[in-house]
Amino acid sequence: MKILYKGKTKNVLMNEEDGSVYLLYKDDATGENGVFDPGSNTVGGSVEGKGKVGLKISKYFLELMEKNGIPTHYLGADIDNNLMKVRNLTVPKLEFVLRYFTAGSMCRRFSIEEGIPFNPPYAEVTLKSDEQGDPLISERICIMKGLLAEGQYNEALEILEKVGEVLKKELAQMNLTLIDFKIEIGYDESGKIYVVDEITPDIWRIRDKNGNIPNQIECGNLILEKIANA
Repeated sequence: MKILYKGKTKNVLMNEEDGSVYLLYKDDATGENGVFDPGSNTVGGSVEGKGKVGLKISKYFLELMEKNGIPTHYLGADIDNNLMKVRNLTVPKLEFVLRYFTAGSMCRRFSIEEGIPFNPPYAEVTLKSDEQGDPLISERICIMKGLLAEGQYNEALEILEKVGEVLKKELAQMNLTLIDFKIEIGYDESGKIYVVDEITPDIWRIRDKNGNIPNQIECGNLILEKIANA
């Protein structure tokens, strides 16, 4: 397959024979100096089997989103080869973040304590750019840069909230509290928006019943055990 894009934890591939598109889930994890952190912009290391765990979890949650009427790019999964078949969409370099509690980069940016609850949850949109430090971006700038069309910014925020409602409820049934998460979106030729990329511990922070915040490797193993027994 042809590599269309190399990401930190996944590559985007295309089958040149039929034009089908796939995500290859890698064993890499974001973090720094060997410490894993889903909010980091660098690869902190690799863990054997992480890609397969991530694919199984993403399959579970993307299918859950579809069951709840939230459109996603998911078309199927080849677990043995760490591949997810996806819709071929335009994916702007944006991340849509929903926060239920203060955590991570927000606390560093605004010098506020971690763990302060938001009610209602607090949404942010950032430009996906490691070089620029993923700056916050407004609807006007998204339109000015040609990243989104008129109305898509607010539509994506509505989808973000719906994803949060489903994700928060599902994790609560596992005795886990959702702290924050981020999604990416894509759109087809008609402008219809879909949730893309993944829904795994690489895109969220959670707190367990003991108040601990597991890293994405620990969380992945925990979630996989819970969905396997569901």
